[in-house]
Amino acid sequence: MATAQALTQPVTETRPRRRRINWLLVSGLIIMLALILFGVGGGMIIDKSYAQVGAFLPRMAPDAERLLGTDSQGRDVLSVLILSTPNTLLIGLIAGTVGVGVGVVLGLLSGFFGGIIDGVIRTVTDVFVTIPGIALLVVIATNVRSINVAIMALIVASLAWRFPARAIRAQTLSLRERGYVQIARLNGVGGLELVIKEVLPNLLPYIAASFVSTVSQSILATIGLEALGLGPQNEYTLGMMIYWAQFYGAILRGFWWWWMPPIVIIVLIFVGLLLTSSGLDDLVNTRLRRSV
Repeated sequence: MATAQALTQPVTETRPRRRRINWLLVSGLIIMLALILFGVGGGMIIDKSYAQVGAFLPRMAPDAERLLGTDSQGRDVLSVLILSTPNTLLIGLIAGTVGVGVGVVLGLLSGFFGGIIDGVIRTVTDVFVTIPGIALLVVIATNVRSINVAIMALIVASLAWRFPARAIRAQTLSLRERGYVQIARLNGVGGLELVIKEVLPNLLPYIAASFVSTVSQSILATIGLEALGLGPQNEYTLGMMIYWAQFYGAILRGFWWWWMPPIVIIVLIFVGLLLTSSGLDDLVNTRLRRSV
């Protein structure tokens, strides 16, 4: 009887759940890729001599030949913008890499081993977090004789490790109590080997999210310093474009084509990094995942 009823019941098919496309991450990566192509690809196409002082008549309004006009030094604004974009991204990339690298090492040592190591690292990190970052960076930058892109990145990286160290420490404190870590300890795995084989691989999503956030903060700090005139004087960056526009009174004189383009690129950079960071956070935090 039960067999007959089972045969009469409709058969329900189980379909595999479709994976939801992370549109935040995809949109952020598309924006960042477009900016990289604009800077790197455009730098291969344009004539770099157009970005030299005296290449054209100064303060020319945009026209069919000079799409963004020229500045007070006779430089083609579009050419300067194209050459400035990759340098600004490079500063953020270097500063983010150094900052996250130092932060990961400190966070792992502090969170996993604890004790005196944790006390010292946590205290030092808390002290640096309470210090106003931009004020300390201004002091450092003003005492450096010559600043280029690499030095600018290292100056910003000197404080970029603080928040990654705290975030990685918090995650390490949680991971070290997991079952697979305890099993590895029972099997004789310990010390740095346990950290590298069991803890570090599970921190990679958090490290990726911290990296994107640190790059964004580093670019913001870089632009802040450059807007004060403390950036590379002989290299093109978006912050220095804003500084020179302010120095020559472009806003008061109505030269919108000089100061508006770098601001638009900066906004796109932060929007792209914000969307990428939000998308990575969506992947890391399972509670934010929505079923289709």
